[in-house]
Amino acid sequence: MANSQLATFFVLLIASFNLCSCFRYSSLLGECSPSGYLRGKAGHCNRENYSDCCKPGKMYPQYRCSPPLTGNTRATMTINSFAKGGDGGGPSECDNKYHNDDELVVALSTGWYHHGSRCLKNIKINANGNSVLAKVVDECDSVNGCDDEHDFQPPCPNNIVDASPAVWKALGIPGSDGDYEITWSDE
Repeated sequence: MANSQLATFFVLLIASFNLCSCFRYSSLLGECSPSGYLRGKAGHCNRENYSDCCKPGKMYPQYRCSPPLTGNTRATMTINSFAKGGDGGGPSECDNKYHNDDELVVALSTGWYHHGSRCLKNIKINANGNSVLAKVVDECDSVNGCDDEHDFQPPCPNNIVDASPAVWKALGIPGSDGDYEITWSDE
């Protein structure tokens, strides 16, 4: 009987290990590890709004997850033009439209975008002692990049709220290099 219980224990232990290694995210540890790496390729990259452009041969981490959501989730806000010809590339995924720089819109890292479940919903962004509601219109792709579709920019980190210039202005953020620490929550 003891050998049977011991064998069952080891089978469950191995199954748990395999399950954990399939999902690169552990809610118990609050970690989100890279799910792979993408080799960079160079091409025409719009450097508007401090865009990072791929470097040939550089290995960029890919993420299918994002940090866990809390009442005020910490993130890095980047600046992006969702307008036609802007550094955001093609039309937004949620509505297949371009958005003017005076619209309060954002893109979220792949894990937070969650297959479009936040599309066209507002999130509340807090920074610089101010808050603003912004509509989710796109994914800041944390898996793919370094190609024409992604303006030869690398995959996004897993903790990005990519915001239009209007969001930055509404938050009263003075000139910066395009990165700003914020908190955000679902509205």
